[in-house]
This record gives sequence, structure tokens and C-alpha cells, in this order.
Amino acid sequence: MEDKKIIIGNWKMAPKTPREAKAVFQNIRSTAGKLRNVQTVIAVPYVYLWELKKLVTGHRCVVGAQDVSFEKDDPHTGEVSAEMLKNVGVEYVIIGHSERRAKGETNSEVANKVLATVKKGLVAVVCVGESERDDDGSYTTFVKTQLSESLEGIPKRYIDKVIIAYEPVWAIGKKAKKEATTEDVLEMSIFIRKVLADMFGERKGISIPVLYGGSVNQKNVFSYINGCEIDGLLVGRASLKPSAFATILEVANGNT
Repeated sequence: MEDKKIIIGNWKMAPKTPREAKAVFQNIRSTAGKLRNVQTVIAVPYVYLWELKKLVTGHRCVVGAQDVSFEKDDPHTGEVSAEMLKNVGVEYVIIGHSERRAKGETNSEVANKVLATVKKGLVAVVCVGESERDDDGSYTTFVKTQLSESLEGIPKRYIDKVIIAYEPVWAIGKKAKKEATTEDVLEMSIFIRKVLADMFGERKGISIPVLYGGSVNQKNVFSYINGCEIDGLLVGRASLKPSAFATILEVANGNT
């Protein structure tokens, strides 16, 4: 991957209409398309992928998917395969998001999805993160287990198609207990890189981009980008607000 900040907007189950989705994407693209130091990915609901892919111009702002199935054959109602995503022009896939894990998705299922994704040449954005930040440090063991099991069976030759997104559940969304501090994120970015180096060797492990995701907005983005030794961000609600997201992109690009 190029040495750029990677900013992924996760639209989740929004917007409500194709017209609004096109308008928001075009607005974001007008900023993202000018930024040389940022790779922007907008992960949209499946129903918008085809139409928004038509609006992609160049490589600086592309569309991604929010999930994928690891199944290969036809009889799986409601599922979407990595091959299908590739055939509509998707390049990035979020896998193992905390909201999917809360619905019961296991590390083993995540690993199967990652393998199916990278085998098709797509980039797997693998989410990990603890629910609670305890005082005795056991949260690091939890994240280590998530990483090792979610990447189990992934050959080293596919590692350049993997991104890790650290998203502490306790710092996400409207019910967030508090924002993660730059110290929290820095600690975990270093820890995650050490785990990856142990798993895949220092050279390969260190090359895997590590992003942060957790209530990122235009007010706190500078501190995260500049104080946490991360390679980018996974942005939720703010990615649906073009003005706020533009600020995030500009900060990541080094313009502000």
C-alpha cells in the first residue's frame, strides 16, 4: 500500500435514499480527490455500491463494503461474496466491526471472511477492540486473542491486503463512556504492531497499517492523527457530514 493516511468512512445503515447517498459521496469526493496524502474509502450499504461506484473518478476516493460472506457457493440467501464485491469494483471491505461482533460474529468467522477477501485481491479492514478498559491490563490479552484468531490461517503473502482498525467499544457511538485519549490509542497502536510482528515477522508485521476508530470527529482528529502513531482512521457518524469529514481529510492530509 502507498504511504498515505487511510481514512475510511463507515456509513453503516445510512443515508436513507440513493439521492442523498450520491449527494454526500460527491461532496466528499470533491475534497478527497484533491488530497495527495490521503486514501479515502467510503464503506456504504450494499444497495448503494453499484451506483456510487459509477461516481468514482480516480483512485483517491473509492467505495468499500461493510461486510462480506466467506461462502463461495450459491445457496446462501442474503449473503454477498467477495467475488461479487470485486466484480462491482469494490476494493476495501470492513470485517469484524464491533457491531457485527455484538450480533455474535466470532473470531473464526472473521478469519474466514478475511481469507475469502484477500484471496480475491481485496483489502480486508479487520476490526478489533475491547469492550472495557480494565485497570489490570487484561484488555491487551483480549485484543491479542482477537488479532491472532481473526488472522489465523492468513498466509504471509496476503498480508499486504490487510489493515487493522482498533476500535475500543467503550469509546464508540452515542453510548460511549468517554473518548479514548491519545495515550490510550498510542499504547494500543504500539501493542498491536508488536502482536502483528510476533505473528508475521517484524518486516511483514510492521508493514500492516493500523487505524483508529472511536468517536472520531473534526474536533479531535488532529490529536489522533498527530499523537498516536497510527496510519489513519475509521470514521463513523462524521463521515456522513461532508463538512466535518472534509476537515478530517484535510487534517489527515497535513493541510491544517
